[in-house]
Amino acid sequence: MSNTKPKAFIFDMNGTMIDDMPYHIRIWWKIVQALGSPLTLEEVKAECYGKNSEVLERIFPGRFSDAEKDALEVKKENLYQEEYRSEMKLISGLDRFLATAGEKNIAMAIGTAAIRFNVDFILDGLNIRHYFKAIVTADDVTLSKPDPETFLNCARIMGIDAADCIVFEDSPKGVETALNAGMQCVVLTTMHTADEFAAFDNVIAIVEDYTDKALQEFLTSLQ
Repeated sequence: MSNTKPKAFIFDMNGTMIDDMPYHIRIWWKIVQALGSPLTLEEVKAECYGKNSEVLERIFPGRFSDAEKDALEVKKENLYQEEYRSEMKLISGLDRFLATAGEKNIAMAIGTAAIRFNVDFILDGLNIRHYFKAIVTADDVTLSKPDPETFLNCARIMGIDAADCIVFEDSPKGVETALNAGMQCVVLTTMHTADEFAAFDNVIAIVEDYTDKALQEFLTSLQ
């Protein structure tokens, strides 16, 4: 990472800033079970990317109207917030990482497939909204990850070239999104193992959390 001089950081949220993906997956699994799906927890996990409506369409193609999908989304997110509220916290070291990046005038954005209802829940619950110059959610894009629209919109709002942004992601789909946007990526191994990212040549670091020594040294080296 030593030769990389970014002007901006773009963070995915779920699994990258907060370790809440097990909550989302478990709640989705309960919902799809109640709807009659035989999918296992691991099979539901594999479908948990993109917009909520897309998750439902992948599992139940053609079954639900848009209004029914919206109602199921509200149910799912209310259950998620109820379960996660008391457990809410940043991934280890991220609080200091955000503060240091801010001190070094690195522009920061959030580019997530989460809906704004959940993004607001996290940003205000953890009092970190002030760090971010741009926030792009599922409600703000037409095409979900791995389409690059989310990350490119972040760069556009910040007024920074895509090539000058580093993305922080936790999933292969997210890294693919960064690649499609022409951005380098730091991987958090929150939900996936390092070998699952071997095919991506835009990965510049793989870390467990933001206390990683190499990541801290990289941040310290930025002027």
